[in-house]
Amino acid sequence: MTALNAPRDKYNAVWIIFFILGLGTLLPWNFFMTATMYFTSRLKDMPYDPPSTQTNGTLADGDTRSVLESKFNNVMTLCAMVPLLIFTCLNSFLHQRIPQKLRILGSLVVILVVFLLTAVLVKIDVGPLPFFTITMIKIICINSFGAILQSSLFGLAGILPASYTTPIMSGQGLAGTFAAFSMICALASGSALQDSAVGYFITACAVILLAILAYIVLPRMEFFQFFMESNGSRPATDEENKMDLLKKDSTEEKRPVVSLTEEEAKPTVSVVNIFKQIWVMALSVCFIFTVTIGTFPAVTVEVKTTVANGGAWETYFIPVSCFLLFNLMDWAGRSLTAVCMWPGKDSMWLPVLVGLRIVFIPLFMLCNVQPRNFLPVLFAHDAWYIFFMIFFAFSNGYLASLCMCFGPKKVPQHEAETAGAIMAFFLSLGLALGAGVSFAFRALV
Repeated sequence: MTALNAPRDKYNAVWIIFFILGLGTLLPWNFFMTATMYFTSRLKDMPYDPPSTQTNGTLADGDTRSVLESKFNNVMTLCAMVPLLIFTCLNSFLHQRIPQKLRILGSLVVILVVFLLTAVLVKIDVGPLPFFTITMIKIICINSFGAILQSSLFGLAGILPASYTTPIMSGQGLAGTFAAFSMICALASGSALQDSAVGYFITACAVILLAILAYIVLPRMEFFQFFMESNGSRPATDEENKMDLLKKDSTEEKRPVVSLTEEEAKPTVSVVNIFKQIWVMALSVCFIFTVTIGTFPAVTVEVKTTVANGGAWETYFIPVSCFLLFNLMDWAGRSLTAVCMWPGKDSMWLPVLVGLRIVFIPLFMLCNVQPRNFLPVLFAHDAWYIFFMIFFAFSNGYLASLCMCFGPKKVPQHEAETAGAIMAFFLSLGLALGAGVSFAFRALV
């Protein structure tokens, strides 16, 4: 009923703003992960010497890594996933108590400050242990505030029509693609690790700044104002029609009654009742990311090419076939929901298709993953791996985007923001579960 009276989204401005905000949620973390070689180069037992980064920062020292170097990736994953899950959960329950502007704008500002600090630290000589500690604190900050930002953003999009969750998902998909492309460019250029790191962090700062400006402009959009006022002033129930009739016939004396009804409407939002309505979508998005993160990159990154022994293709096989291809197809899947949303939100086909994605786990395990102890190699040729990766990534982006779009639309409008926050929590839960089971999947190969 609200959509009939809604103004047009002129020039798709609100859609573009949500795309930029989606880009801003994941691009910082993607660039942080891409710079892993820079971080590990700073953790060597020998003092860090910026001019010698080109030789000392390579992977040639793999057998002589320090304890901090060898533990960096494991500790980084732990420091990323645990705060992400905790703060997404907290936001699901506390978002009504903390103003939306503070949650979104405050998170973006904190992340910007962290990346500015990271860029400055590139030029400062710090010992391995203090650098390791500072880096882990920054990772915890980025993922804690990133969780609040992502959860709040999906909650905000839940108030708007279903198609406005798509630009967030699409923006997040582009973030991964952009980071993967940057990694390949860095490999091709052969530039010093320090110079690459500065470029990564400054680019991330620029994108976060753009996201801050986009969010500041958002409340001025007439289209956005309309849905925010609709969400705040009336719940989408049968009581609304009766109340509208009362308002038309009432005089000044009846105004206090209307505002009283408004006050009574908001406390009726129950997280448990909302979950009962959206549990299929919530568990579906959780399962999607459990399968995806359980396999990618823990298993997929260990696949070796059988086409080339040495040469350029061996160097670029994983960056192109694993990271770039995954992010491109994931982005394509997320973006397709802008024009096609099949199956529908009440169709049984959606959870069925989500469940069928489990087949990708054994398929990738049976590719040429090396080293291996238990399973045979059934799909040795590179073409099999690329074929599986295309459908694996596309289905991840498309089905996850559908679930995130449909979740808030299965509840009344005044509960949509809470539903969006709950969906974001189950997305994060899927990421955390996937990170946990990835160790088991890799060990079974």
